[in-house]
Amino acid sequence: MNDLTDRQKLILTLVIHEYIKSAQPIGSQYLVERFKLDMSSATVRNEMSALTEMGYLRQPHTSAGRSPTEEGYRYFVGNLAQRSDLPENTRRTITHQFYQSRQDVEQWLRLAASVLAYQSRAASLVTAPHPEQARFKHLELIATRGRQVLLVLVLVGGDIQQQIITLAEPVSQEQLSAVAAHLTQVCQNLDAEGIRAILAQSDALEKDVLDVVMGQMSRTDRFATGDVYLDGLTNVLAEPEFSGSEDARRALRLLEERSLLDNLLSRTVMTISPGGVQVLIGGEGTWDELRQCSVVLARYGLPGFATGTLGVLGPMRMSYGHTISTVRFISALLSDLMSETLVD
Repeated sequence: MNDLTDRQKLILTLVIHEYIKSAQPIGSQYLVERFKLDMSSATVRNEMSALTEMGYLRQPHTSAGRSPTEEGYRYFVGNLAQRSDLPENTRRTITHQFYQSRQDVEQWLRLAASVLAYQSRAASLVTAPHPEQARFKHLELIATRGRQVLLVLVLVGGDIQQQIITLAEPVSQEQLSAVAAHLTQVCQNLDAEGIRAILAQSDALEKDVLDVVMGQMSRTDRFATGDVYLDGLTNVLAEPEFSGSEDARRALRLLEERSLLDNLLSRTVMTISPGGVQVLIGGEGTWDELRQCSVVLARYGLPGFATGTLGVLGPMRMSYGHTISTVRFISALLSDLMSETLVD
């Protein structure tokens, strides 16, 4: 990345701020007059040309002003967008809304989605908290037909997995029930790796069953997002750059189709540090559905107990400072509420 001079940083920041508000290319003369800059429009124009050559700005056509590129937004978010808190009155209002609601996790999550959408003027998503690692709670094995058996796995937290498995030979219901009872006893509260450690002490039938159980738990670890709460989808469709375009609808499908959302979250959320946020701009070359959008994500909850994800999806022309601070604040607030209510 190029090192920018202080003047170039200022001009890039002003272009991005003004473009976010207007969705129109920004000219040098406009910046000089709007901010009473202590430099000529020719100087600003030269600096904007330099920023364009570096890849931070683009010029739609010769007589037009400039607009930010994906790289311009990335530089702005990583280097220029100051970490800031929401205004005190906004924080107080949001906190009051949550503490006025019933001590019910589902209501908190719906409220969080609503507040995020309202504050960001974009689409929001909040996933229900789930254990960071699937843990075994209970197992049932039910004979169905011939060698086929219905395996019912209950995980800590209440998630239920069902799968039809085919055994090497027919087994009576009495024997299946005995195996299920024994495995429920020895696997209680274990994660997939813990169960793997007891395979050596298991007979052939138990090994076959535990292989399926570990596969189910591993998939849950990778993709479990719990229920998903969405709000503000019409905010994105109303943005001028998405008028008459399929780009917004393609991006929103990513939120609404579970496999696509699982893929996005499984590849991004686990890298977010506590109290931090992750900003994806233009799909980062990975998610073509997001090429005209930005996503701000954070984790909330109690590490080691249960965590979820919350975030905002909107156009690249979003108010990054306010959106990032809102996502960070709601994340911390939900974590505090869970800590106060769900843990003795």
